[in-house]
Amino acid sequence: MNRFWSSVVHTLTPYVPGEQPKQTDLVKLNTNENPYPPSPKALLAMSKEAADTLRLYPDPNADRLKQTLASYYGVKSEQVFVGNGSDEVLAHTFLALLKHDLPLLFPDISYSFYPVYCGLYDITYQTVPLNSQFEIDPADYQLPNGAIIFPNPNAPTGRLLPLSVVESMVQQQSNSVVVVDEAYIDFGGESAIALVDKYPNLLVIQTLSKSRSLAGLRVGFAIGHVELIEALERVKNSFNSYPLDRFAISGAVAAFEDKAYFTETCQRVMTTRERLADRLTQMGFQVLPSAANFLFVSHPDRDAAELAALLREKAIIVRHFKQTRIEQYLRISIGTDEQTERLLNALSAIFN
Repeated sequence: MNRFWSSVVHTLTPYVPGEQPKQTDLVKLNTNENPYPPSPKALLAMSKEAADTLRLYPDPNADRLKQTLASYYGVKSEQVFVGNGSDEVLAHTFLALLKHDLPLLFPDISYSFYPVYCGLYDITYQTVPLNSQFEIDPADYQLPNGAIIFPNPNAPTGRLLPLSVVESMVQQQSNSVVVVDEAYIDFGGESAIALVDKYPNLLVIQTLSKSRSLAGLRVGFAIGHVELIEALERVKNSFNSYPLDRFAISGAVAAFEDKAYFTETCQRVMTTRERLADRLTQMGFQVLPSAANFLFVSHPDRDAAELAALLREKAIIVRHFKQTRIEQYLRISIGTDEQTERLLNALSAIFN
C-alpha cells in the first residue's frame, strides 16, 4: 500500500546486488567474492567473541580496529573511519562530503551504487564517459564539480589508474573532495592511502570483503584528513552509533594482523587471473587488463547474454550487465583453479 510511502521513496531506483543463488552445486563467479576462506586467525578471534560479553554493546568507536588500521597504513587513528561494509562507509561519505551545489562527477561505467546514493540523498551528479579503452582519463574531469568519486581499479572494468595518475588528479582538483574507492586495490594496485597526508581533499575507502575474504562480516573503512573523518563521524553518530559488532571488530583486527595469509591468498588470485586471461584470449575473447579479482571480457562472435545463459545451464554463474556500452561484456570473478578449469571446459563445450 504505497499510499503510506514518503515522497522520496517513489523516486528511488534501488541498487540490485549480484545474485546469491540458493543452489550449492554452482560455480559462483558473479559477485567477486574471494574463493579462499578467511584467515584462520580471524576465524579463531571471532569464535572467542561468542561469550557472555555479547550481552554488552560493542565499542561504539571500534578503537582497537582503528588503531590496527592506523598502524598498518602509517597514519593516525583519528584519520580512520570504520563502518558496516564499505557500502555504509560510502553512504555516509555521499551525505557528509559529496552533496554540494555543483554536480558530483563519477565514471559512466562504474559502481552502480553511486547513482543510487545520489537519488537517496538528492545529490546532483554528472557521469564522465570512460575513453574508448574503458579507462578513466583525468583530463575528462576538468569540469565544474562539487566532488569526484571513482573506483580504482574501476568496477566492473577492472582497469587500474597508476598511483602517479591518481595523485595528479587529486592535485588538479584541490578545491574538491576526491574519493578513491579501492575495493579491489590489493589485487595488483598501489593504494592512494600513501597520499592522504599530502592532500587534505583525498579520502580513500576500502573493504575487507574482497582481499580478506570477509564479505559476510561487513567491515569497511575510510582513511583521510582528520576534517574529512570528522564529517563522517558526525553523520555516523546521527545514524547508528554502534555499526560494528564484537565479531566484526575482532575478526577484522586479526585479519590485518595475519599479513602472511593475506599476501598468499592475494597472490593465488592474481596468478589464477593471469592464467585465465591468457586462456580466454586464446579462445578469442577480448580481455581488458585487470588489477582486480575479476576479468571483464567479450567475444566478437558470441552474444554475452547468450553465453551467460549457456554457462548457467552448466551450473556456472557469471555477471552480465545490460548497460549501454557494456552489454556485450561478461564480468567473471576469479575462482579457485578447479573452478577456473570448470569454466574453461564449459566454454570449450559451448564453442564446440
